[in-house]
This record gives sequence, C-alpha cells and structure tokens, in this order.
Amino acid sequence: MGELLNLIGLSTGIALYAMLLAMVVRGRSPTTPRLDPLLLATAVLGLVWNLCALPAYELPKLGISGPFPLLTVAGFSALGFLPAVVVQSVLRGEPGGAAGWSKRSVAVVAYALSTVAAVLHASAALTDAPVPSPLGMQLLTYTFIGLVIPLALVTRGQPGARRALWAAALSIFAVSALHLSQFNEGEPSWPVELVGHHASVPLAFAILYQDFPFALADLFLKRAITLVALVAAPFVAIATLHVGPVAGTGALHDVRDVAILVTLWVATALLYPTLRALAGWFVDSIVLDRPDYDALRATIASHAQFHEDIPSLLDAACAHLTPALSARVVRWQKRHQPSGPGAPRPADRPSFTATVEIPVAEPPRYALEVGELTGGRRLLSDDRAALDAIASLLGRRIDAIRLARERYERQLREQEIGQLATEAELRALRSQINPHFLFNALTTIGYLIQTAPDRALDTLMRLTALLRGVLRSEGALTTLGRELDLIESYLDIERARFEERLRVRIDVPRALKRLRVPPLLLQPIVENAVKHGIAPQRLGGEVTVMARLEVVDPAVAMLSIVVRDSGSGASDEELRVGRDAGVGLKNVERRLACQYGASATVTIQSSPGMGTTVEIRMPAEDRLAEHTPSRSAS
Repeated sequence: MGELLNLIGLSTGIALYAMLLAMVVRGRSPTTPRLDPLLLATAVLGLVWNLCALPAYELPKLGISGPFPLLTVAGFSALGFLPAVVVQSVLRGEPGGAAGWSKRSVAVVAYALSTVAAVLHASAALTDAPVPSPLGMQLLTYTFIGLVIPLALVTRGQPGARRALWAAALSIFAVSALHLSQFNEGEPSWPVELVGHHASVPLAFAILYQDFPFALADLFLKRAITLVALVAAPFVAIATLHVGPVAGTGALHDVRDVAILVTLWVATALLYPTLRALAGWFVDSIVLDRPDYDALRATIASHAQFHEDIPSLLDAACAHLTPALSARVVRWQKRHQPSGPGAPRPADRPSFTATVEIPVAEPPRYALEVGELTGGRRLLSDDRAALDAIASLLGRRIDAIRLARERYERQLREQEIGQLATEAELRALRSQINPHFLFNALTTIGYLIQTAPDRALDTLMRLTALLRGVLRSEGALTTLGRELDLIESYLDIERARFEERLRVRIDVPRALKRLRVPPLLLQPIVENAVKHGIAPQRLGGEVTVMARLEVVDPAVAMLSIVVRDSGSGASDEELRVGRDAGVGLKNVERRLACQYGASATVTIQSSPGMGTTVEIRMPAEDRLAEHTPSRSAS
C-alpha cells in the first residue's frame, strides 16, 4: 500500500508543479510580459523535489541501483528552499519588492536557513552519512516554525496576508512532516508515509488555488474527482461483497471472486465516461459556477437569425458573452490586416485575455476580443472551446448575411439592367412604328394632293397634330384616352382618303380612358384593319374599337381591347404569312411581352368574307367599377 501511495503522491506532485510552472509561463500578459520570479521559483523547486524523490524512493524497491544520494540531495535541497521562497512571497505582498528592514531581515534569515540545510545535505552525501541530513531537517523544521511569529507580525496589515501566511505554514509543514517521517523505525505505516513524503502536494494545491483557481479546477480537479470516484467505486464494491485473497496464500477464494473482480474492472471502465461527465458538471456548475455554454450557443444562434447586418449581429453576441464569461468587456474588431506574431500591434490598444478569430469565407474578417475577467478568472479550455464554437456560428451567419446581400444587390442590378433593356427595346420598337406609319400617312397626303387639293392642307394639319402626339409618346406607358385620340386623328386622315367607304365606331367607357397602356398599341392594328380589311372592298366597311374591363378575381382585373373590321378576312395560311412578314402586329406582341410578360395576349380571329377581329388582353392597373355608355364615330 505504501509503495502505491508513494507512486501516486509523487506523480500527483509532478503533475501539480508542472501545471503551476505552465500557468506561470503562460500567465504573462502584454502589460506585464516579465515572469513572476517567486512563483517561477516555487514551481521549479517543487517540480525538482518530486522528480528527484520519485526515482530515489521507488527504484531501489525494484532492485535498481543508481546515483540516488545525489538525487536525494537535489530533491531535499529544493524542498528546503520552498518555504524560503514562499516566505518571500508573503513578505512581498503586492508586486514591487519587500519593503522595510524587518521584512528584509525575515527573508534573509529564511534563505540562509535553506542554504545551510542544503549544504548539510550535500556534506552528508559526500561523507556517506544518511541523506537527508537529520541536522539539516531539524534546522529547517524548528527555525521555520519559529519564523511563523515574526512573519505574522510584519504582514499583519497586508491585504491577503492570512492566505499567504497559510501557504507559508503549509510549506513549513511539508518539511516538518517529512523530517518526522525519517525517525520511524522499520517500515512506516501508510498514513505516515502519505503525510511524510507528500506534504508538498498541499502547498501546490494552495498556490494554484490562490493564484490560478480556475485553471486548477479546470485542468486538475475534474480529473482528480473522476479518478477518486473511479477508484472508490470498486473498492467499496469489493468491501461490500467481501471479495479478497485467502490469508497467507494470496489466492482468491474461488472462481466467483475472480468473476466479480473482472466484472468490477469492466464496470469501472464503462463508468468512466459517466463519472467524467458528472465530475465536469460538478466543477463547472458548483465550483466554477460556469454558464451553460450549450444554452448560450443556442441563444446566440437564435438571436443571430433576426440580424440582417454584421455590426448588430456582433454587438448582440458580445452583449451575451460579456456576462457569461464574467468579463469586463467583450468586443468585436474588424481585421484589416493579417493577425499573428508578426502583425503590428498599436501602442494604445488595451490588452485582452483572448482574441478569437471569426472564420469567414471572404474578407473583411472579424475577431472577438475578451477583456480582463472579473475575480481573477482566466479563460479555461472549455471557455475557449465555447468561444471557438460561437465564433464558428457567427462566421456562418456572417457568410449567410453576405450571401443574401450579394443576391439582393445582384437582383437589383439585374432588375435595373432588365428595365434599361426593356426601355431600350421599347424605344427601338416604337422607332419601327414611326417610319412605317409616317410612310403610309405621307402616301395618303400625296394621294389627296392629286385628287383633292382643297383637303390636302386640312389633312396635313391633322397629320402634324398626329405626329406631335406620336413623338410625345416616349414614356413606357400612356393612357388609353390618349391612344384613342391618336387613333381618331389617324382615322380622320384615312377618312379623307376613303371618304364614305370607311366607317368607324369607337365603344370605350369613359372610366376606362384613365387606364395606362403601352403607347402606339392600337395604331398598327387599326392600320392593318384599314389597309387589309377595308381598302380591298369596293364598298368599304366598318372598323370598330371596343374596350371592356373584366374582373377575374377580387385581386386581378384584365383590360380587353377589341379591333374589328368588316372586311374581306383571311385564311389561316394568309394570317400566318402576314404575321411573319408584317411589322406592326409583331411589334405589338413583342412590346406587350416586354411590358407584361405572359399576362398579356394577342388573339386574331378571321375567316374569308367574314372580317377580322383582333383582341388584346392585358392586366389593368386600376379597378374601375363604373362604366360610361359607349360612343360611336363615323
């Protein structure tokens, strides 16, 4: 039992003092880049003691010989300097050195005693005397006990003096208990072995708890509690089931005992994940009072979905992280240049406990900066893991925001480009109409000049008014009333040519004239009705223009415009050839498609000798309930 306790105790001491050394080295901040020499000396001395004691005490029991007296001298000398270093830490109080002759005197005496004890140990090793030197151990024990009183007096008004004095008393107890253990005759009992050889372990616990409490709990306490629970469970089970070897033989009672031990062995292995989780929960929730990081991540993720811009997203995340980490401030920073050891650091930038990069797909990049933690806390491994997970969450949300913004901006650009293209195409299509119509109108005027010179001037003035209206229709839309005015001007010119052979009827309710339609929508259709329907007929015919509003459902209304002629009509083949070769009707269809897409349609019905009907259907912008009676013109 004693050998096992020594092995466990010395291994624990090595782990604790190595942890203390790592905490001292890693605990430097940008504002205090120098190492604390006293904490560094404490960690090194404690580590040397345990590293030397482990082989010096355990290897000879295994029959291995070596220069163990030298290791014993080094180990006990390091152990002897431990109380002196801790005494100076008590006297120093706040950083800046021990002030006053009384404090300096106590520190000098402590180091002198440790030096004398180290010399005595070395002298004993050189003269083949017992190591450690009994005189050196007595000197350390009684003189450091005597130093407790002046130490208490000179640090009476110092903040935290009680805690520091307790740490010094523990170091003295380490030397005293070890000295007492040397005077036991024969093989010491395991309680004496435990207290004697491993009394330096409480000193490491005390220093870690005083200066690095959260690191102690995070890195050691979780595993220690798990190990204790794991070892205690089978021992309790064995004691309860009375499983053990037969006295004097070392053999188990029967096969049942072997089966029970194997079962307990497997059970403890299976229980380890559960015990570790329970120990972690106890340390995090009870000892450290940590927040529930899973709930914190879920809260930040839930709130992140409601933010559509990056600054507000990061501000909200920092607002959640500040109280959760017990930090004085948590802020975000835009990274304009690469970070790392070689990156320039502004002189006026405050120090931060940690900086966590937010992983994003594209620059600019961001980082979370955690300021000083309250209560002397330090960021532990679970804290960093939670920060990394939250940073990844924020990075994904930032990428999503950027992607959504890029899509929105791209859609806006596409809409603008599409609108410009549509306007350009509409202008081009109107430019196709204008020369075509002008050519036909001038032909009519030329005919009137030859046949009716007295009417030529009147017709020319009508053409001037018509062209003025056509040239004004440069917008994307016009009103149905203006379009009808242009049609009437055009038909007046055509009536001057055809005289009584052309009859016109316009049946459009007054209320519908406010509706907006593409400009020059009806003129090509009316022109085709006159040119292909009325002109070939010797007796002429009638052109009818009608408009109606049809309510498809409460949210949609369609405007129907019908142009009908009583002319000669056409077969399906003639209609197909005419639509392929013609300019006007194709132009109308294309413009409607540009303006309304599939919502607008143009249908043609014609039969030889029955005339032609063209119907245009398009969405109406306004819902009109009241119609006026139709009017006719002839």
